[in-house]
Amino acid sequence: MASSHITPTPDLHLTPTLSHHGISVNDDCINAYHSLKLKKAYKFIIFKISDDSKEIVIEKTSESKSYDDFVSALPPTDCRFAVYDFTYEMPDGGERQKLCFYSWSPDTAKVKPKMLYASSKDAIRKRLDGINIEIQCTDLDEVSHKSVLEKAMRTSR
Repeated sequence: MASSHITPTPDLHLTPTLSHHGISVNDDCINAYHSLKLKKAYKFIIFKISDDSKEIVIEKTSESKSYDDFVSALPPTDCRFAVYDFTYEMPDGGERQKLCFYSWSPDTAKVKPKMLYASSKDAIRKRLDGINIEIQCTDLDEVSHKSVLEKAMRTSR
């Protein structure tokens, strides 16, 4: 009588660096994030899924303090993840700072990348400790300075 042996496969949902599709987060992403967060080396980082769909990598880092520069760096027809070091003034005075994580999935993007980014978001998000605000954006209104400022003000009360 032959016995069958089944080798269990690892549950990818429990591995913090892998998405549902097995997409890993390149360590450079985490190192750049820590440089932004702790050393203020960057104002924003844009991440993308590599062309071979195997890992999340850095597409761009920038020291530009212009929020418009950040928004214009988001591709109009493709998805991205991003972190922005958002600084703003409170009505009663005093400056505040929030680390914002963006999941950019424009309405004009194709369905396959939208699904890939949606299923890979947790893989990178869980590796970025200290994020204050998470922003899902599908158009320029949702990523506008005014919209993000409103969210930041709500979390500052």
